[in-house]
Amino acid sequence: MTSMKQTIDCTDQEWDRREKLAYCYRLVDFFGWTETIFNHISLRLPDHHYLVNPFGLNYSEVTPANLLKVDLEGNKAVPSEFDANPAGFALHSAVHGAREDIQCLIHTHTTPISAVAQKQAGFDHNNFYGAQLFGRVAYHDFEGITLFDDEKARMLSSLGSKHVLVLRNHGVAVGERSVETAFFLLWTVQRAAEIQCQAASMQGEETVLANEVRQRCADLTAMLIREGAFADRFFNAMVRKMHEEKGASW
Repeated sequence: MTSMKQTIDCTDQEWDRREKLAYCYRLVDFFGWTETIFNHISLRLPDHHYLVNPFGLNYSEVTPANLLKVDLEGNKAVPSEFDANPAGFALHSAVHGAREDIQCLIHTHTTPISAVAQKQAGFDHNNFYGAQLFGRVAYHDFEGITLFDDEKARMLSSLGSKHVLVLRNHGVAVGERSVETAFFLLWTVQRAAEIQCQAASMQGEETVLANEVRQRCADLTAMLIREGAFADRFFNAMVRKMHEEKGASW
């Protein structure tokens, strides 16, 4: 770890963020949520730059040292042999430039999430994980591949003050105050989508939860994340599990 840090010039604080973000990429790969070399996970830095993956690398190849440091226009702040995927700038730079409370932003389009995103009703909030998302999900209409600056304002308007943005007919972006809380939120969204898709394939009437129950679940989850080390413990446990099954990370 120390020798790898010596390959780039950064503060200890930035290195710690690089490590956490690299672990997040590896975990998304470990859980099978990648879209080959596409999609992005970004982490805001105190100097208004953010870290993002080098385009062309598998998530399993991302390391703390090879993460790109870019400004809000997508320009590299530190030289690198790699470039970033331009499809990530419109979404990630927009959110990082406007939402101080979102430090880490994760974009995926796994099969269950994309299936739910294609449905007009979106998430139904009737399973254990979906209930935890009640009142926390925003929706943005599909405009094509997110390459253009003019869509930034519309995406931010769609997101509002929420932390989950369903990109209709596409996928999802989740953002939170840290890598750990963003990863836990993604896991919750993924599980909600998996169960909703499975339930939709089965015969029988749905058991619809009352809004009061949904809100209680969402409030309790938010409290656990806000007041304790709930998400940190989950993230660290998943990193240990990954190490046990796949060995050293880098």
